[in-house]
Amino acid sequence: MMRFILKTLVSSLAVFFGAYILHGVYLDGFPTAILVALVMGFLNAFLKPILVVLTIPITLITFGLFLLVINAVIIIIADYALDGFAVNSFFTAVLYSIIVSVITWILEAIANPKPKRTTNE
Repeated sequence: MMRFILKTLVSSLAVFFGAYILHGVYLDGFPTAILVALVMGFLNAFLKPILVVLTIPITLITFGLFLLVINAVIIIIADYALDGFAVNSFFTAVLYSIIVSVITWILEAIANPKPKRTTNE
């Protein structure tokens, strides 16, 4: 349960800072960022695997770059599902997806530092 709360908090911070950084993304406030993170997590858990399987040929042809399109589609669906969150265009959704992914990666690295290795001599 604590891991879920930490992941939601990290994702919410990434959603919030991503909207702050990128013009074209509107977010009401941090409570809305929490809702966006939960909706995007739900969509990533249930819808994204279906979309990935259905688009395997085009994903292979584009060397995986089509996954950016799938992420943008998920963000646009979250935009339609929630009031207080808006993305201006598909291109903005692609950029927002990249920014949120990078911020999430950085925050998770800070929240879960790897232990230092010790050598036995």
